[in-house]
Amino acid sequence: MEHFLDKTMKKNILSLALLSLLIVPVLVLAQEPPETVDLPGTLDNIVNWVFGILVIFAALMLVWAGFIFVTAGGDATKVSGAREKVLYALIGIIVAFASRGLVALVQTLVQ
Repeated sequence: MEHFLDKTMKKNILSLALLSLLIVPVLVLAQEPPETVDLPGTLDNIVNWVFGILVIFAALMLVWAGFIFVTAGGDATKVSGAREKVLYALIGIIVAFASRGLVALVQTLVQ
């Protein structure tokens, strides 16, 4: 049985995900400009959006890996692939929280 997603579809999904991460800040900044620009507040909004997207994406990857575990039927390659997906999703969550903490640390040091 072929993989659910072939390589070109995986590349397309990855490209769309990365493109959406580039579009979010543009949409946030496309609002009517206030009289005074609050750069730290704007950066905080962007970080919150990206953090939320990363956490949602990692949660979806965990659900997908769980589905693969359940439907693997003892196939060692599918089980190892699902374990890799869980590992990558957990690494993604750790990176998201670490980046958020790093932003808070930099804001504290700058103020």
